[in-house]
Amino acid sequence: MSWKQAGVNFIRMAVLLVLVSMAAFFLVSVSPLDPLTTNVGQAALGSMSSEQIARLQEYWGVNTPPVTRYLAWAGDFLKGDMGISLLYRRPVAQVIGEKLANSLWIMAAGILSGLIGFLMGIIAGAKKGKTADRIISSYALVTASTPAFWVALVLLVVFAVWLKLLPIGLSVPIGVEASAVTMKDRLIHGILPAAALSVTGISNIALHTREKMAQVMESDYVLFARARGESETSIVLRHGLRNVLIPAMTLQFASISEIIGGSVLVEQVFSYPGLGQAAVSAGLGSDIPLLMGITMISAAMVFAGNFIADILYEIIDPRMRRDAK
Repeated sequence: MSWKQAGVNFIRMAVLLVLVSMAAFFLVSVSPLDPLTTNVGQAALGSMSSEQIARLQEYWGVNTPPVTRYLAWAGDFLKGDMGISLLYRRPVAQVIGEKLANSLWIMAAGILSGLIGFLMGIIAGAKKGKTADRIISSYALVTASTPAFWVALVLLVVFAVWLKLLPIGLSVPIGVEASAVTMKDRLIHGILPAAALSVTGISNIALHTREKMAQVMESDYVLFARARGESETSIVLRHGLRNVLIPAMTLQFASISEIIGGSVLVEQVFSYPGLGQAAVSAGLGSDIPLLMGITMISAAMVFAGNFIADILYEIIDPRMRRDAK
């Protein structure tokens, strides 16, 4: 990828981030939720004086026009200041850093499931119509139609409630000081959320790769390779892998948004204090600074994934470099 093309891509990403921020801010502004009633409570508001309610309205920005609030937020964001979370009473960057650290390895498990699905798709496509293909295809079709939150509930009931092998939720043991929490504790508490996100992340790539691999194995040049005496393993590695890798990469990087969205549902099921649960809390509580910060970080991760995919395309397939030139 040339420097000129990279610059154009960065400009596109910047424009898209601006549009995403405007859309997110507009949706929050038209939300029917009243931040005072949601976070303070109707009973508590009824016992407050008009001065106290006015101070709360100023704190939550109820009477400030949406355009003024957006311009103020955008100006601070461009300076590197994401603002103060209205719910956590801490800097948004600090809250996102803590929540993202909890969610990253769950999301990494979702990305790893794409690699597993890619290998399963290669096996199924190379063995089309055989036992391995039927088993992999059946698994992929069932999990593709299964919501992530339902898988999370099943795993929770089976492994945490019935078998009592794993914790029922949260990211650390209950009643343990933060200084006493070990990495082992965090890993154990993250097994079920990561498994729930991974089970459903395998199917799409497995099915897509299977179809592409089956087409390659039925092509004329593979028939010619068999006539020359090449082994099936050699055909899969030399001809099949190269042809199915780029489409699988496209699907994998495009699914980053699905991984982030799936983590929101999974974290809610397990009460896992990650970025997804923070986004839900911020949305229900009208915490605009935190919600906007999470939106921008999530969008940047999706755009960065697509940008990395463009670079990898040219590394894997030299023909794309020649087309770019």
